[in-house]
Amino acid sequence: MLGGQRIAVVLPAYNAAKTLARTIEDIDRDIVDDLILTDDASGDNTVTLARALGLHTIVHERNRGYGGNQKTCYAAALARGADIVVMLHPDYQYSPKLIPAMAAMIISGHYDAVLGSRILGGGALKGGMPLWKYIANRGLTFVENILLGQKLSEYHTGYRAWSRTVLERLPLERCSDDFVFDNQMIAQAVHAGFQIGEISCPTRYFDEASSINFRRSVQYGFGVLDTAARFRLARAGLIAWPVLGP
Repeated sequence: MLGGQRIAVVLPAYNAAKTLARTIEDIDRDIVDDLILTDDASGDNTVTLARALGLHTIVHERNRGYGGNQKTCYAAALARGADIVVMLHPDYQYSPKLIPAMAAMIISGHYDAVLGSRILGGGALKGGMPLWKYIANRGLTFVENILLGQKLSEYHTGYRAWSRTVLERLPLERCSDDFVFDNQMIAQAVHAGFQIGEISCPTRYFDEASSINFRRSVQYGFGVLDTAARFRLARAGLIAWPVLGP
């Protein structure tokens, strides 16, 4: 625990066997109370390794997508009594050593959610982020900030911490089961009035780290723009967007 709060780390996994052990090794087990891995029908030995590492392991018999995996992760963390839930990709792209800092930002009472930003501090390109991905990230974030009325440095990180209150209130079941889930969840949090903080996070791009291909990246980009536009239109009362809930 930290500050009397029970902390859970959830790991949405798909073919993560090559990097899972390194990720878990860097997690401070004196701070983290619960480690939950949801395997999205991997084709490797992710499940066997997760169980050998002592993780609470949930297995999807069929692939439900990145967003669908997160829905299972968050529901399990709440059911197991988490007060703060940190979502960390098990591909070792993000530093697990920042978990205590992210949790502490929520415990402070200043923030309801915290994003680990690869952009703050200028570490994205140094860490190996492809230039085209960096440019796309910056362009999409610029548009999202305008349409969502925020000043975030990045919306596309896979490293996030949420308070229990946020996860209980947001209608996550209305979000996509695909990659755009991340952006829809942030849109929901903004709509609900939650305070979102950021922390600078170094990143690592290497062969074993997960990454969507160019075609899926383009599809994701259009989904992000669609999410931001629908948010603005819904907030203006011009359309009804079920993702935002009642």
